[in-house]
Amino acid sequence: MFASTSRPIFYIMAIVPPDISVPTFTPHPEAGRVLTPEAAEFVAGLHRQFNPRRLELLQARAERQARFDAGERPDFLAATETIRIGGWTVPEAPKPLADRRVEITGPVERKMMINALNSGAKVFMADFEDANSPTWDNVIAGQVNLQDAVRETIELVTSEKTYRLASETATLLVRPRGWHLAEKHFQVDGGPVSASLFDFGLYVFHNGRESLSRGFGPYFYLPKLEGHLEARLWNDVMLAAEDALGLDRGSIRATVLIETITAAFEMDEILYELRDHICGLNAGRWDYIFSVAKRFHADPAFVLPDRSLVTMTSPFMRSYTELLVKTCHRRGAHAIGGMAAFIPNRRKSEVTEAALAKVTEDKRREAGDGFDGTWVAHPDLVATALAEFDAVLGDRPNQLERQRPEVHVGPSRLLDVSVPPNGITRAGLDTNISVGLRYVASWLSGTGAAAIDDLMEDAATAEISRAQVWQWVHHQVTLSDGTPVTAEFVRHLLDEAVTSLIEAGLDAELLSQARSVFEQVALADDFPTFLTLPAYDLLP
Repeated sequence: MFASTSRPIFYIMAIVPPDISVPTFTPHPEAGRVLTPEAAEFVAGLHRQFNPRRLELLQARAERQARFDAGERPDFLAATETIRIGGWTVPEAPKPLADRRVEITGPVERKMMINALNSGAKVFMADFEDANSPTWDNVIAGQVNLQDAVRETIELVTSEKTYRLASETATLLVRPRGWHLAEKHFQVDGGPVSASLFDFGLYVFHNGRESLSRGFGPYFYLPKLEGHLEARLWNDVMLAAEDALGLDRGSIRATVLIETITAAFEMDEILYELRDHICGLNAGRWDYIFSVAKRFHADPAFVLPDRSLVTMTSPFMRSYTELLVKTCHRRGAHAIGGMAAFIPNRRKSEVTEAALAKVTEDKRREAGDGFDGTWVAHPDLVATALAEFDAVLGDRPNQLERQRPEVHVGPSRLLDVSVPPNGITRAGLDTNISVGLRYVASWLSGTGAAAIDDLMEDAATAEISRAQVWQWVHHQVTLSDGTPVTAEFVRHLLDEAVTSLIEAGLDAELLSQARSVFEQVALADDFPTFLTLPAYDLLP
């Protein structure tokens, strides 16, 4: 539903069959540029064709969750064994995506986009998902910014500085929102449109041909897939878009984030289903940690320790990344490493030095493991990450020849969540509450990528924070100092955190809303699937 029933709705004037209603949307100053009648009908057409399957797949997620709650655990699928043992490969990546040694990510905000495109990274992922708060203004302005970026006209003039594109820029990829999200401000046949189809459809409609004429193409990152059937849906959407827009088959290219525990068991199948369009897989580490906590929230054996102790050398994390490299390279697809959340602080040299040391260690391990590239969240980290991949790749664009035959990963290794003794601490609980509150407040204010305590936090890291609190409360965890974690204790800490943040200057009303959302998703009797679902109801 729309945020306000009194808000006027703009009706698109287009010829549609008499038994199908005309799409409607909330007014916006840039609507005439983004939601043209033709673009709106293109998005509506995708939604009408594919939304029923999307809803079926979301229902399948819920049914599988019920089986997990009853004790079932994921395994490699017997029905798709022939795909896993087959000798097929995916198409070679297009030239603009042959070398992806460092990729930078950020929201579809104008200044951040310009800085990211100019950062020296090989790829920039413009994000409508975890790094973006999907206010209507952010979503529409983001589409305008993408149009300008593709046409190389994007600029920003402020009183302090003028931001323009450099002569050499990163290759642009776009991450639409996940299958679970809807866009309430655009209604098709009386209901909200799929946010995935809205973000994807508008970008490919306005920029598909234009990007191809400029030597690259409509390239995407696909988030939060739970398995190969969800990948099949995306492939069918891309085929339909190519047909409707007159694009050659395979013009649209995609990279899939493996950021759910169920997808880790179906990497071959995901590549196979998207073989018309796939370029590679990415190890989406933060959402992956959250997925483990979410999917097995009812099982005390999967209670995670402090977030700082869940590292890429943890058994379940190490296993899935090694399997990802092996799977990708066997199929001729790129393997892209995970996000470095550390960010430098230009006012604190010791913080910057520590951040660069951690990023160096992380990227050196990824390059040595065979990854073809990696992610950073800040332009000041590009050079550090590049140095580690340059040292391994040299002049080669990737290391697809690293086949990793020595890697053998079975279900038990993918599910090996080993908690160190005394790994759940008061400091960890305080951090989860403080970060969760501050991030949700930032998200509700319209900022989806927030620098908090020298880390770049997004929706995925906030999900880890609230998921751990939920686990610790519901499984009656005792902290390393002997304190039991109860709902009452968490509410007490929330009171203290809100008071402290108000004293530090944060808006009291915003914090009240953030506290309500955090408490809802961290202390509910049943585990809520995503914190962004109740939070989205509060966005304009």
